[in-house]
Amino acid sequence: MNYERAWLDYEAGLSGPDVEKDGAVQLEIEIKTEADGGIQDAVMENAVRELRGAFGPKEQDGIRKIRLVKRQAPAGLSAEGYHLYEDKTVSNAGNEQQDGVFVIEASDSNGILYGAFELIRQARMGNTLRGLDILKHPGMPLRMMNHWDNMDGSIERGYSGNSFFFAEEKVLVNDRTSAYARLMASIGINAVVINNVNVDKAATLLITQKHFEPLKKMSEIFAGYGIKLYLSLNYAAPLELGELESADPLDEKVRGWWKKQMEIVFGEIPGLGGFLIKADSEGRPGPFTYGRTHADGANMLAEAVRPYGGLIIWRCFVYNCQQDWRDRKTDRARSGYDNFIGLDGAFLDNVILQIKNGPMDFQVREPVHPLFGGLTQTNQILEVQIAQEYTGQQRHVCYLLPMFCEILNFMTYVKEDEDTVKEIVSGRTFGQKNCGMAAVANTGNDENWTGHDLAAANLYGFGRLSFEPELSAQEIAKEWIRLTYGLDEQVEETILFLLMSSWPAYEKYTSPLGIGWMVNPNYHYGPSVDGYEYSRWGTYHRADHLGIGVDRSHAGTGYTQLYREPNASLYDDPEKCPDELLLFFHHMPYTWKLRSGKTIIQHIYDTHFEGVEMVDEMERRFAALDGRLPDAVYARIMGRLAHQKEHAREWCDQINTYFYRKTGISDEKNRKLY
Repeated sequence: MNYERAWLDYEAGLSGPDVEKDGAVQLEIEIKTEADGGIQDAVMENAVRELRGAFGPKEQDGIRKIRLVKRQAPAGLSAEGYHLYEDKTVSNAGNEQQDGVFVIEASDSNGILYGAFELIRQARMGNTLRGLDILKHPGMPLRMMNHWDNMDGSIERGYSGNSFFFAEEKVLVNDRTSAYARLMASIGINAVVINNVNVDKAATLLITQKHFEPLKKMSEIFAGYGIKLYLSLNYAAPLELGELESADPLDEKVRGWWKKQMEIVFGEIPGLGGFLIKADSEGRPGPFTYGRTHADGANMLAEAVRPYGGLIIWRCFVYNCQQDWRDRKTDRARSGYDNFIGLDGAFLDNVILQIKNGPMDFQVREPVHPLFGGLTQTNQILEVQIAQEYTGQQRHVCYLLPMFCEILNFMTYVKEDEDTVKEIVSGRTFGQKNCGMAAVANTGNDENWTGHDLAAANLYGFGRLSFEPELSAQEIAKEWIRLTYGLDEQVEETILFLLMSSWPAYEKYTSPLGIGWMVNPNYHYGPSVDGYEYSRWGTYHRADHLGIGVDRSHAGTGYTQLYREPNASLYDDPEKCPDELLLFFHHMPYTWKLRSGKTIIQHIYDTHFEGVEMVDEMERRFAALDGRLPDAVYARIMGRLAHQKEHAREWCDQINTYFYRKTGISDEKNRKLY
């Protein structure tokens, strides 16, 4: 297995009903391009290279042809969309079976490339290609990876080795760059931010002459795979570079500085897509210093990049991180909404607000952020995290696509139809083109890219979901398993069980009923029930001997009222609130009965023991794959599962013991509590 190629390892060849079976014609493909007479650009060249790599040019009978057709406006095709079909009206000379030609038709090179990967995916999954007819349009205009890589080679919240973009304060451009771009293109990613949103002094220099040469090379490699390079930007760059004494967005000197600097940057890196900014949160500088708004800051930068087609992506992860734990009214969950809802419609059209899926910070269970459905006149991107910061840090398997699908299908009730998060961030709800999805990436320079081999399913899955948001988590998982490990039915069934069981299992043995956190401070790994309970970070569970949870009802912090009806009333009433979010919205007695008929305290005991049992079963089933996977892969996954099993038990024992000691209420099933 070639780990660097991940799910694009073509060395195993093809299998399935069309490949040397029952006399079927072989998939040996002659490639012809019909785009004004030939291959037009690097993206088309890479499409041809992928097709040849997957199917191989062989000189024997039974050749099937591919024609790449790039037209100005093919019927029914949007930008980056493609039509892949078998044209049976064209016969191959000398082929008695009269097989047709595979046509990949698109209005742009990206569409051709995505169509090529679709054909490869269909063949490698063992699907028949006879009568193939697939018309696809990307579900999200912007499909982005956010890397939190630092210039010294470290990665903030990185669990897969060091950065392959940076080392020793230098930009790296090598074979790994191309391998990464190829992987991203195969799943439809068209934008990549390479550096940490917490921009330090070294990364501030990325917009200076010091790094233009390698960044231009990287941008060109990315462009060959239909990807735009983006950078995280330091809002206070004029100050930190020592060129001005202010970063006030309404100061004409500051505005002029940014316009001049962007002229230089885009002149040196013409393929740059734009910038991602984290401002006025967790100590990052921003316009608040000068009494200005987020719109003032974002629009200043948007004006500077507008002449070059650049986008400014402004994160909504903004809150006061100096909260007093004694204060019961201040609610971190409200902060993103409170900071931005009053600015709806105030941002320029090349500004996009990037909004986390939930109001807190990538917990295993959170409600959907109320800005989705709150904002109606502002471009929006959904931000999720496939780096498993709070979901096992890629030492535990935790397949996150079921969560992402739930989020995308959440109904906001902002309109009578097309009101889901999916429709809002696709642009359909409000007719916007600058919107989409972004993921905090989970890659590093480990041989297998993601540390845990099974964590690659989240990387693959995010891209596929952003391109085809109608896909189910199970469909995506099956694709990834077949492309990565082949068509062994036992392997597919077993790994599918692991993936689809993993998010429910992790939720069961960690924090219950939407309360979140309960992790060790700073590095966020392992159980520590009160780790953040008296901190400044606003992440409290408010447990006492009678009950647990945060009162976010109309009588508490008022957070429930940020949603549109009927969600506001649903969340506000503990009798109606979904059980899985009950403790996020309400402080409830341990004896409160859930819809299952169990009390909260018994639910805590039961689910934690159940979570451990689920991991035991995952390990048991995977053990049966010994000899059916490459030895190194099997050993590595088994090692991670053994750790997860031990760690799940630690979570179970610590959480259950904490609440037993806190409440004095015994487990009805008399299991071991400490």
